[in-house]
Order: sequence, then structure tokens, then C-alpha cells
Amino acid sequence: MNRIKVINEPSELVPMLRAVDTKVKREVLKEVTLEWRTSKEIEEKYGHEGKEALKFFEKMKLVETKWQSTSGSQSGSHPEKAYHTYYTSFHINASWPVYEISDVLAAAMMPEDEFKEIEAKVVSQVGPEGRFAGDVAENLGITSTMLRSLVKRSVKLDYRGHRIERIKD
Repeated sequence: MNRIKVINEPSELVPMLRAVDTKVKREVLKEVTLEWRTSKEIEEKYGHEGKEALKFFEKMKLVETKWQSTSGSQSGSHPEKAYHTYYTSFHINASWPVYEISDVLAAAMMPEDEFKEIEAKVVSQVGPEGRFAGDVAENLGITSTMLRSLVKRSVKLDYRGHRIERIKD
């Protein structure tokens, strides 16, 4: 089945750009494009970074999952989550104001240490109950587009309507 991801909101570019920002992410994305792979298989081949890439792809809804039976060495057969890319292609409808796309690209290209610092501030402000996104953006002194882009990049945060909430593992 052909599934096409239509990108018509600027911050939706962030997951696409971050999905291929390292060699390991590119390789893992290629692997799960070709066939179903389990987290264990990816981790054995690419280490912890490969497993984190799957977590990122799942949060960004770039992969679909299914439970499949695997043989365990001692406990017999047990179900394990397997991953495969959800989309076969992307369609980008790009007509955004420069100030919005510049925020999106800045968030996507931001150095990891700078991103982690801002992400920690957002996580702190959101707290365990979540918080209205407008309040967080105002407190941090950033635009709503920048905040949405940063949340799209994060594996710790997600939008629920107009609220930002922590992702529960």
C-alpha cells in the first residue's frame, strides 16, 4: 500500500530533517524501509543510537509497529515489537512566511547541547500535568512556531491540542 505523508505545516519539516541528521539514523531508516525489524535487531547492529532512532521515528509517526513472535533462548517464543516505515513518499506543500521557516530550520539544525538546554526548560515548565503552549512560548521568549518545532524534535514532549505534555514511557 502506498502511503503519502503530506507536509503542510512548517514544523512538520523538523522530524523529516532530524530523521536523517546522523549516519545511524539514515541507516536505520533504510533498514526499516526495506523490511520489518525489531528493536533488538536494530540495537545489535547499530547500538544504543539505533534503538534511540527507532524511538524517535515512532514518536514522529514515521514508522508503524506490530507485534511479532520471536524465539527466545530460554523462555521460548515471546512477542516483540517490530518496526517498518509508514510512508512510501512525502509531498511537501511549501509556501510559508520567511520568519516561520527560519524558526523551523533553526530548531532542526540547532546543536544538540543547545537543544537539550531548551528542552530541559520546556520539560520543567510543562511539569507532570502539561501546560498551555502559549504560556510556555511567552515564558521562554520564543515564537509559537519555534516552540512547536522544538517539541516536534523532542522525544520527551508532545502536543495534545494546545497543550504540551511529557511523553510517558
